[in-house]
Amino acid sequence: MVKEPLRLTLRLDFDNGARLGPGKVELLSHIAEQGSIRAAGAAMGMSYRRAWLLADEINRMFREPSVFTRHGGKAGGGAGLTPFGSALLARCRAMEEKAKAALADDLQALIASRNPDFTAES
Repeated sequence: MVKEPLRLTLRLDFDNGARLGPGKVELLSHIAEQGSIRAAGAAMGMSYRRAWLLADEINRMFREPSVFTRHGGKAGGGAGLTPFGSALLARCRAMEEKAKAALADDLQALIASRNPDFTAES
């Protein structure tokens, strides 16, 4: 995987304190791909509990839930996105692409102006 020289992220801050940013959007994407909150969290390097709490928060942020769960049994448990969750993920990805397109010239100017010898320290 080639690292991008500059990455634009989008975070939405609602007036009630709720936030929807790249982490929650990535979690939705992994839940859709993996069919499991546990596997989605693992793919992001987070605990099942943290992934479950974030999925629950996303469900409570909107009038409709975004993530559904299935209890175990013969077929096994799992999770996925509701139709609203799929639409939310698609909308977030589209907003990211629109922001990148609208700011493309500015992003290129920043890339061209950066100091190649600078490395941020953690």
